[in-house]
Amino acid sequence: MAHPSTLGRHLARGLVQIGITDVFSMPGDFNFALLDHVIAEPGLNKIGRCNELIAGYAADGYERSRGVSASVVTFTVGRLSIINAVAGAYSDNLPVICIAGGPNTNDYRTHRILHHTIGLPDFSQELRCFQTVTCYQAVENHLEDAHEKIDTAICNALKESKPVYISISYNLPAVPHLSFSRDPIPLANPPR
Repeated sequence: MAHPSTLGRHLARGLVQIGITDVFSMPGDFNFALLDHVIAEPGLNKIGRCNELIAGYAADGYERSRGVSASVVTFTVGRLSIINAVAGAYSDNLPVICIAGGPNTNDYRTHRILHHTIGLPDFSQELRCFQTVTCYQAVENHLEDAHEKIDTAICNALKESKPVYISISYNLPAVPHLSFSRDPIPLANPPR
């Protein structure tokens, strides 16, 4: 089971707190560590889909019946695949939380071309795409402010009734940090 004071556990607890019981995903190299925490969280089920776009549309349908939803995809190829579903949720004012696994924190300094990319050493390309179809974006590649950024993302999804984007470096979900021992910001899923 995940350590109670890790980034992955904090995110999973936040999803449960707002009433999410099912997270739609397409496993990939960069989100395996994050999905381990989703699976370990009591009350949270991972529902695998055959590709990211289908996971995105499943989250869209889940949101329409439950009021908020979440999906977990992988770096670049997964993010670019799900963006059509996120854009649709944005146009329909649906709070869909799009969570993406990202490169390791030390990969940001190397400017190397990684697999699952479009062949450029620029890791901000997906962020620029998601800035146009989400009301808040959080890129977690260090732990110091991750607690606040994750909670702010979830709050903004609910408050604005729009999708949000959370990117989490692959090596961070299992790392303990004192800030994650605090409960998530008290959240409530407003009735629709």
